[in-house]
Amino acid sequence: MKGVVLLVLLFLLSSCQNKEVVLPQANETFVADVKDYSPIYFIFKTEEKDTLIEVNISKSISSTNWFFTIDKRLPLRKVILEIKKLQTKKTSSINKSVTSENYFTYTDTVKKTMAFFPFTKVKYKLEKPDFNVIYFYLDRNDLVHFEDEVFSKNELQTFLDSKPVPASNVVFAYDKGMSFGKYIQYQFFVKHLTAPKGMSINTKKEYIY
Repeated sequence: MKGVVLLVLLFLLSSCQNKEVVLPQANETFVADVKDYSPIYFIFKTEEKDTLIEVNISKSISSTNWFFTIDKRLPLRKVILEIKKLQTKKTSSINKSVTSENYFTYTDTVKKTMAFFPFTKVKYKLEKPDFNVIYFYLDRNDLVHFEDEVFSKNELQTFLDSKPVPASNVVFAYDKGMSFGKYIQYQFFVKHLTAPKGMSINTKKEYIY
């Protein structure tokens, strides 16, 4: 773990003023330590009024676990485009390992340490779900949209407990305009939801639109 922190610190110290990575934050640790990894950096850049991503994969090895160190200020729509490219790159590599995983890195604000959130099996769809898919849409303002209803994300668990959802399997869609930092917070929010009896929450497929 110390080696990981040192690696990131060295990267940050060697960065220019217009090249830096500010990690997303959460108040818990999902995974504390990972061995045999390669770092991948999504660097926040600005050019005039545009926000750009500089992706640094120079030290990535397809047979290892990949750490996606992504600046929390970057827009989700741009981040997911790059993630999908890298997912394809890794899975199509002749040197890939069936046991290697992909992790988002973030800061645990309670322990003051770096931690990791796995997303290896997540398939991203850059579109609105089809009419036959039952889903909750999470927007950048902490609001949940479900069919014709809109309510605070803090009311979602109550909604699940009190109202029948016409599906045995539901997925989540995310506002493409939210920041990556907000997206990571939502990942933990969804992880702590409890599905009512007869319904499951599918976290292996996500829609971004």
